[in-house]
Amino acid sequence: MATKRSPIQWQSVRERAAATLARAPQGRQGLLGIYLNDHLAGATIGTELARRIAGSRQEAGDRETLRRLAGQISDDRQALLGVMGALGVPVRRYKAGAAWLAEKTGRLKLNGHLLTRSPLSSLEELELLRLGVEGKAAGWRTLREVAQSDPRLDRARLDELISRAREQADLLEELRVRAAARLIDSRP
Repeated sequence: MATKRSPIQWQSVRERAAATLARAPQGRQGLLGIYLNDHLAGATIGTELARRIAGSRQEAGDRETLRRLAGQISDDRQALLGVMGALGVPVRRYKAGAAWLAEKTGRLKLNGHLLTRSPLSSLEELELLRLGVEGKAAGWRTLREVAQSDPRLDRARLDELISRAREQADLLEELRVRAAARLIDSRP
């Protein structure tokens, strides 16, 4: 049986929440910190997903291509950490930890196959990773705009990261289309 909380307890919770929000950074630097930590959480998921996809591929050529891609995605996560350091943005480890856990939990999805990979797994994972790369590219473009007025950011490096994200998205699209074709061709 659930117990009811008294209005005094809820008042205390509201006061603590209001105090926490009052301490939260609200200026440009604070908002940028939130934004970058959200991207770091996404990069954590993307790194883990890319490694999983690379390890699960049956086709040797795709597997090697995806291993290289997973390495690049991991390098991009490190680049983001470098940007955060240059800007003095503290890493919110709880966000990265929650993202890591979310990626691991995502493996338990109901896909019609309890102990094996579904025929849809490759296609869905490639689509999800491509969406993540598109989000990463958007983040680099946002930072490129910030770099116009913030000399702590290396514009040339951000241009490289934007270009690499574009190449990664194109590669993932090729792999996704091939995975879709294999799925369609395997119909009974």
